[in-house]
Order: sequence, then C-alpha cells, then structure tokens
Amino acid sequence: MNQENLQKAIALRHEIHQHPDLSNQERPTLERVMRFLKKNTKLEIVDKGHYVYAVYRSPIHGNPNIAFRADCDAIKVEDDIDKPYRSTKPGVGHKCGHDGHTASLAALALEVDSEGAERDVYFLFQPAEENGSGAASCLDFISENKIDEIYAVHGHGKYYPDDTITVKYGTIQFASKGMIITMTGSPAHAANPENGKNPIYALSKLALETRTLMQNPVYKGFVLATVVQMDVGEHEAFGVMASKGRLLLTIRGENEDEMNDLDQKIRDAALRFAEEESLDCDFQYRDVFPETRNHDVSVDKIKRACSELNYKVYEAPEARRGSEDFGHFLKMTKGAIFYCSFGKAYPAIHTTAYDFDDSGIERIVEVNKKLISYRD
Repeated sequence: MNQENLQKAIALRHEIHQHPDLSNQERPTLERVMRFLKKNTKLEIVDKGHYVYAVYRSPIHGNPNIAFRADCDAIKVEDDIDKPYRSTKPGVGHKCGHDGHTASLAALALEVDSEGAERDVYFLFQPAEENGSGAASCLDFISENKIDEIYAVHGHGKYYPDDTITVKYGTIQFASKGMIITMTGSPAHAANPENGKNPIYALSKLALETRTLMQNPVYKGFVLATVVQMDVGEHEAFGVMASKGRLLLTIRGENEDEMNDLDQKIRDAALRFAEEESLDCDFQYRDVFPETRNHDVSVDKIKRACSELNYKVYEAPEARRGSEDFGHFLKMTKGAIFYCSFGKAYPAIHTTAYDFDDSGIERIVEVNKKLISYRD
C-alpha cells in the first residue's frame, strides 16, 4: 500500500474517532468522508443524505462491478484511551471500530483512484449499523447500481488468533431482534388486590417459559431468548397495585427462520398467559437484524487473497451471536464479511479500552485490492 495514502487514512480515522456520531446522527462523519475524498481523489461522489458512496468508473467496460461497505456510527460507551484523539463527546465513542472501517474504505478509495481497476468499484459509507436500521435504509444502493458482489470487514480484539484474517462459510453472525411485551390489567388499592388485574404473574410465567421454548429440539441451529428487563408497576407506590408491565427480550438465532419461529412461540405463550389473567397484551420490536450469511464463492476469494498475500487465515468454528446488518445486502447479491483480528490480548469491541488498531488498515486494503482483481 502507498504509505502516504496510509498516513492520510490513519489521520482520517483519528479525526473521526475524536468526533463520534451515534446511529442516525452520522451526517458530520459523512461530511468528513466526503471532504477527504474530494480533496484526495477524482472519484464520483454520490450524496444520498443519510448515506454516501463513491464510484471509480473503469475505462474497461463489461466486467462485473464490486462494492465495499463501511459502517460509520459510534455507540454509547465511554472512550477510555490515553490518546490525543480520544473522543470529545462524553459517554460516546467508536468502541466498535467503525472509525477504522470507514478509514480503511477511504484508504481503499485512494488506492483505486491512483492505481485504477479493470471494473467499476463502489465505496459505500453506511449509517446506523448498531441499531440495525442502516443497511435496510441503503438497499437502493444495491438495486440502482446493479452491484454484483459486496464485501465488508470488522476489526476484532480478544476473540480470534493474533494477526489473522478470520472467515466463515455460511452464517457468520446471528439474526436478532429486541422484543417488548406489554401487558395491561386494571389498577387497585394495594390493600384490595382482588379488585384489579396485576400483570406480574403472567409476565413472570412468560419469562420462565422462554427458557423452555428456546430448548425445543426442533431447532437445528442455536436460538436464544435473553431477558434484558422486566418493569412492572410504579416505583415505590406502595399503596397501588401494579396494573401495567413490560418484559423486554433479545431473541437471537443462527438461522433467521428459526429465530422468527421462536418469536412466534413466545408471542403465543404471552397471549395465552395474558388471557388467563384477563390482561391486554401488545408487542413491539426494536433493533431488528437479519442473519449474516456469507456466500461460499466470496469466502473462497478472501482465502485466495490471503494466500497470495501470505496473510494468516483462521476459519471460525461457529457464528458470532452478536448481529450485523450487512446481512441485508447479502440477501440481494453475493458477498461476504470477514474479520481483521488484532489478537487475543487486544481489548474486545464495545469495551471502554477498545481502539481500532491502525495496523489493520493496510491489511484490509490489501485484501480488498486482491478481491477487486478477481473477476471470476
């Protein structure tokens, strides 16, 4: 990789890290990216408002086009790093490394702009990966540009061997959704609970029932329902019996269809328990993610690239339970996401100590340049 381009990309990452933006608030980050690309490349830049992409138009026509995606949002975690580019926003930081993903994609754009390619190359800067809404809002990018193949990368500490490119065939990250179950009864004086309807008993039975439902042997892949909160009644209102409550679950599945089946079974149980107690029951969903299922042919290309670059490859034995909205794109066209591992001793993502390792930028760029060169 051109070292001047690398240094420019590292400076961009530090700038983005210092000024993190939460999901669906990434406009300042996108503007930084556009300024960077306009200053350093001749690429066509398309501003869609909530997302941005750049295009290299090849003088050679007829070859399949290829796209690369970077997510841009930060999360609500304190940035506890002793670096001059530490986050300037208290309680907000790039603790999932999206600053590094963005800078790596910008670095790839610089390399392609200067070196050229034998096909059109698209560089997508996507918002709101963390809450699952970002990729779903960018699907027109795939259809409007007739993207033939798309790739993404995620930097990781702790989970995978040192200095490896980690790949997996099939599902690499679980589908998931946040489920809110609200049950409403009727209030009563705490001295006369028989005069009202309290949802605590139905919600408690439902919370226990989820443990049984997710162990159903019918499921071929791993499924999980995690209770994240139960909230019933008014705080310290000792004279009033609870009449409304919520149970919050995160449902996950290695296979999206099985996750949705578990979701339906939980809904059925909730309605049954609510009816037994004469309660109203309502459902809402948040942070819905698809399964992220890599295409075999694309994983083969990543492994081929690493072999030619003499990079170590690690094949993950199982999918990550955490979710990734890149799966939306993989339902529309072939492609894959891979991981750039910084080592077992490196801090894990979503922790206060995590900071994307700048050394990963060059590795990611070199793999992606190889992918661009493969047209079979």
